[in-house]
Amino acid sequence: MNSPVTPDGSMPLIAHLTELRSRLLRCVIAVLVIFACLFYFSQEIYALVAAPLRAQLPAGASMIATGVATPFLTPFKLTLVISLFAAVPYILAQIWGFIAPGLYQHEKRIALPLLASSVLLFYSGMAFAYFVVFPIMFGFFSAVTPEGVDMMTDINQYLDFVLTIFFAFGVAFEIPVATFLLVWAGVVEVATLRKSRPYVVVGCFVIGMILTPPDIFSQTLLAIPMWFLFELGLIFSNMVQKERDGQEDSETLADDSDDVPAARD
Repeated sequence: MNSPVTPDGSMPLIAHLTELRSRLLRCVIAVLVIFACLFYFSQEIYALVAAPLRAQLPAGASMIATGVATPFLTPFKLTLVISLFAAVPYILAQIWGFIAPGLYQHEKRIALPLLASSVLLFYSGMAFAYFVVFPIMFGFFSAVTPEGVDMMTDINQYLDFVLTIFFAFGVAFEIPVATFLLVWAGVVEVATLRKSRPYVVVGCFVIGMILTPPDIFSQTLLAIPMWFLFELGLIFSNMVQKERDGQEDSETLADDSDDVPAARD
């Protein structure tokens, strides 16, 4: 979108707001288009998401719907959320198109890979929850069901539960990006993060204890990947800090050379 610019090269406020509205509209249209394509398969999508629980249900048990409209509304809500998740790359592309003109070249060089890696890590966290955590978690819940109690989960409550877990694991897998940004912005040094490693490890297990069933195996399944991702973030952050320190040293040497008086003839 070609926006008008003022004589000094900047865009007026109205032009910014117009472009923002246009890009937001594109994002909404993208979500609706994906939703329209997926809605016909909403029942199959819900069956796929519910598969980890259904595989762990006792023989003869099944999921239930306690609301009159729940059999329709729950797959509808899931399809809408899936459409939003699927449109995230396009939404980020629109965000990038809006903010990129105001960034310096070195900021663009960092921001674009960060956006791409954020999407990849978020999807990786959701996949890890679905393929690794859910089978173990639901197996544990099924095993500890008291005798005489039938495990019959409401489909709407199940959806709310798994969406929370998906979001929690997706955000947890953003640790490398968060670590990188903290170091890149100069908020904290890599050496400080390394000294804080014992506290980070404990924090990973605490988060694992909160988000997973109360058994050490499930907690470890989340804590160890989070710890690994933190170490991965430290590696990339250390590379950026070394590059930044090298640039600062070069600038310091250049300033010192400028201060040296010219030799007399």
